[in-house]
Amino acid sequence: MSGTDDDDDDDEGPPGVPPGTPFYMTPDGYAALQAELHELWHGERPKVTEIVSWAAALGDRSENADYQYGKRRLRQIDSRVRFIRRRLSRSEVVDPHDQKRRDQIFFGATVTYAREDDSETTVTIVGMEEAVAELGRISWVSPVARALLGKRQGDVMKLRTPSGVEEIEVVKIFYPVREA
Repeated sequence: MSGTDDDDDDDEGPPGVPPGTPFYMTPDGYAALQAELHELWHGERPKVTEIVSWAAALGDRSENADYQYGKRRLRQIDSRVRFIRRRLSRSEVVDPHDQKRRDQIFFGATVTYAREDDSETTVTIVGMEEAVAELGRISWVSPVARALLGKRQGDVMKLRTPSGVEEIEVVKIFYPVREA
């Protein structure tokens, strides 16, 4: 998951979409952010606070590396905590298991598409905080996802890439099914 030192970057909403648009997340992505928040606030922060208190008690803080590093780490933790809390408060959890219209691409879909060179790429459309391109998990606001959203199997669309415009075709759409 990506972090930021500038915790005001999400005030306007996701990039490229109207302000006020929620931050969509899968249940797993939401749970992962909650777990990160819990670990930062109840795990790492108290440990760093203890080190800073110990280092401060040693005296000269200007030359105390433990103190300086600890204070810097506390600022980083606090910034990330504020960011996660705001993101969670503005998130809308969308469970791909619950998708009724499985013949069309929506948030949470796993999509295989063919490129002009006949290679195929499979991606899963997830929330911004869940995206990991190397794992085929792309943000719903990414150019590829935006081109795919709303399409059906067999649809062909143009995708603007760094090397120019490319046509891609939807080969397969998959949504997870709940096990009974």
